[in-house]
Amino acid sequence: MAGATSTGRRQQNGGVERERSPRRSSHQSRSASRRRDNNNNNNNNNNNNNDHYANASLPRTRHDIMHGGRRGSSHHNGGHREAPRKDGLRGKIPIKQEGESGRTGIHPLHFFRIIWRSTSWLSRAVNVLWPIVPAAIVVYFVVPEHHLLKFILAYIGMVPAANLVGFAGQELARKMPHMLGVLTETTFASGVEIILFMMLLAQDRFILIQGAILGSILATMLLCLGMCFFAAGMRRDEATFDEAITEAGSGLLLTAGIGLAVPTIFERSVTGTAGLDPAVLEQKILDISHAVAILLLISYLVFIWFQTKTHDGIFNAIFEHDERRDHDREKDIMKDKLTLTECIVALVVSIALVSLLAYALVDMIEPLIEEHGVTDPSWKAAEHLTAIDEAWDNQMNFALSHCLGSTLQTALLNGPLVVIVGWGLGKPISLDFQIFDMAMLILSIIAVGNFLRDQKSNYLEGFLCVILYVAIAVAAFYFPNVHEAASGGDGAGGGEGGGGGH
Repeated sequence: MAGATSTGRRQQNGGVERERSPRRSSHQSRSASRRRDNNNNNNNNNNNNNDHYANASLPRTRHDIMHGGRRGSSHHNGGHREAPRKDGLRGKIPIKQEGESGRTGIHPLHFFRIIWRSTSWLSRAVNVLWPIVPAAIVVYFVVPEHHLLKFILAYIGMVPAANLVGFAGQELARKMPHMLGVLTETTFASGVEIILFMMLLAQDRFILIQGAILGSILATMLLCLGMCFFAAGMRRDEATFDEAITEAGSGLLLTAGIGLAVPTIFERSVTGTAGLDPAVLEQKILDISHAVAILLLISYLVFIWFQTKTHDGIFNAIFEHDERRDHDREKDIMKDKLTLTECIVALVVSIALVSLLAYALVDMIEPLIEEHGVTDPSWKAAEHLTAIDEAWDNQMNFALSHCLGSTLQTALLNGPLVVIVGWGLGKPISLDFQIFDMAMLILSIIAVGNFLRDQKSNYLEGFLCVILYVAIAVAAFYFPNVHEAASGGDGAGGGEGGGGGH
């Protein structure tokens, strides 16, 4: 009788289980069904909210990162909390899954096949130009009298070499924490630019340095960013990105633009003042340029500290979100990758080739620049083919970080650094640009900031950025020769140190 009652007990699987009455079981089943329905409704509501706020799960403060607030935290991966590690590293994984090659050392055939495949069909198309690289080097040393041919070959050869810098940097970045990887990738590309600036500085070609600074900033800020917007917009109605990326980037761009404009505005304001010695004015402009260069460099260092130390969790969570919405995520995880050694070898070889070709260009570029008044940085755009591919795959935060990061490195690091190095070497290079350059720079920053303000983009905004870049390039093509203006005596900005046609 005891076994038949609803309150009886029976032994099952080594444990004691209470039998439930049919009425209680039915009641509990209906209750459980209602709870499931309520949970489903709540989940649907949450999903609708998440659709409305695309990045609502991303953390916004350090408290969210450290304590897991309602907006999520950086130690979640795909919605699942990572298990604590037993090796004391506390989640610091040596190589991420996205960058794991499963190999060590160098495997030549594998190495060249991965490099040839690159990141996208556009990069593979650029790799077709690789035979031009050795041809450009041979022609430079063997045929000294054909300057135009040497310039054309060196210029074209820069494109696949710079593309390899970008690809190898991306492969290395995949093996690192997100923020450190993005910073490393943009820094390697920036190193090529620093080498070019130092080559020009050694030959006292100050106007060419100023033109290269302005040309590089406008190319990455308008041309490359516009191409990213356009690529993303061709695949979807709107591409979204996070305000943490655009807010810091827009603010620093405006700071850099105003900082670079200070010496120019000062020179134009005081030129013609009665009793002011031009030599004294030139020294004042140099002193202001040195001070501005130091301040901009400090701003860049604070920005790096902001991204990698105090707010790194926010940026890492944003980039993890981008990886999860990558259209080619599974394909990228499965494809062959470079080993750490191969990444380093590819970077060393590509940077050496770019530096050699840049040296060849420096020997021949000045007459062409002076004739047309334009420094065309299209080779630099090749470094950002990976950013365009990321935008195509819906990784807009990565793409923006590469474009804005490269722009900020030129404006806050590379440009100020060459001025400080010139100061130490006793070379009078200043930040006194042409007023046309500064007007175009600041207006471009305002336009880009307006496009970034709503945290979404489409192909129209990308097309407009490219149109702005072409319009500025056309105006620069017809800009008067700065050397002739300086020889005419109306530029008190320090001879070759003043004026910055690009």
